[in-house]
Amino acid sequence: MTLRRQVQFWLISLAVFCAFLYVFSGVLLPFVAGMAVAYLLDPVCDRLESLGMGRMWATLTILLAFILILVLFFILLLPVLGNQLALFLENFPDLVRRLQSLLSEYFPANLATMAGLSPEDLQASMSNLIGQGAAFVGKLAQSIWSGGQALLSILSLFVITPVVAFYLLLDWDHMVERIDSWLPRDHLGEIRGLAKEMDSAVAGFVRGQVSVCVILGCFYAVSLALVGLNFGLLIGMGAGLISFIPFVGAGLGFIVSFGVALVQFWPEWPWILVVGAVFAVGQFLEGNVLQPKLVGDSTGLHPVTLMFALFAFGYLFGFVGMLVAVPAAAMIGVLARFGLKQYLASPVYKGTGRSSSAMEE
Repeated sequence: MTLRRQVQFWLISLAVFCAFLYVFSGVLLPFVAGMAVAYLLDPVCDRLESLGMGRMWATLTILLAFILILVLFFILLLPVLGNQLALFLENFPDLVRRLQSLLSEYFPANLATMAGLSPEDLQASMSNLIGQGAAFVGKLAQSIWSGGQALLSILSLFVITPVVAFYLLLDWDHMVERIDSWLPRDHLGEIRGLAKEMDSAVAGFVRGQVSVCVILGCFYAVSLALVGLNFGLLIGMGAGLISFIPFVGAGLGFIVSFGVALVQFWPEWPWILVVGAVFAVGQFLEGNVLQPKLVGDSTGLHPVTLMFALFAFGYLFGFVGMLVAVPAAAMIGVLARFGLKQYLASPVYKGTGRSSSAMEE
């Protein structure tokens, strides 16, 4: 009976948490972002405390440095990205038409022969594919923007988040101690072990993945800009920042940049190949250097599981759900492994030997 009540308690708590997240998802982003910032910066604050700085001054120093970096980003880089985004959206229909015309002019005969299609059918299929891709990008941008509108305003993200982060970072250790004092005493060791494993998984992935995204974004942006690709800075930064979704960031960035390169550089093939080489090098660095060194296998989640978590949480809870998808998936993964371990050690899996005895008789 006690076990049943415990299971009921945790299931009810989970249901209440999901309901809270669903109802208030429109206003949670500044608070979730502030919590994420505090969680990411807490080890730095602890390091400064170990060097003799007080918690208050360590918190102020870290947050001021963090805000300064953001301000420099918005002053120096955001206007350039904004101008490129405006130009890209303005020229996007023309780019699609020119790309379609280019592919229809140079490639249909051979491709149609290989695929067993007529040039007219291939051109119609290409038009439908490009149109569907453009519609998907438009809907994605609209959904992201509508999610942002639900925050009350974009300004609230930059006003509320630093305040939330300051107070959480200042009281982080006390909050952890208080929550620890609420844990059931009979299962204190198991819960602490699970919490430690969750913290290791989430911290290792989030901090490592943020570093990977920033490094890849800078690499793609600088490389494409040096090649001279139109909108290279925007495409490179976008591809890097969404690299936390396995294969999606590099794949989408490659498709967009390759299409722009075809329109811009054709028939100068070497420059088009250089654009492809940039993403090939980026994928090599990500898979063989950045991911193993900075992230590793910290979540224990398969890339397909990670993508499912992002889409599922995003569908259920909007943009806030996408922010909490990876930590939540990592925690669920830890609980699932713990449950599997308990099952493999239980009589349900091992059996009692009665069936074997009965068979022998």
